[in-house]
Amino acid sequence: MSCGKKRIDEFVGLVGTKTENVSIAHMHALGFWSEVGQRPDFDEYTLVLEGTLRVEFRDGSVEIRKGQAIIAQKGEWVRYSNPMADDLRYISVCIPAFSPQRVHRDIS
Repeated sequence: MSCGKKRIDEFVGLVGTKTENVSIAHMHALGFWSEVGQRPDFDEYTLVLEGTLRVEFRDGSVEIRKGQAIIAQKGEWVRYSNPMADDLRYISVCIPAFSPQRVHRDIS
């Protein structure tokens, strides 16, 4: 699936395997990509494979680089972006599985 400057390849989850308890996806975001904030009903575990992922929380932000990981807790406001010109690749694991109904994105 492609969302403009971001491509999502789901390996396990609601779309690919009809699995509701976990989703595993490879994300590829172009330079300077960003998405709106969200307050999801799932824990999200993120491992950066290439590039830099900026993760913003209500109380600050952190940049995650190749080989680093971060956990965004269920119910916590979070926003993901690629602050660099280089492409970003990362693995996202959501428990339970990602769905548009569970992500609760801010209105853009």
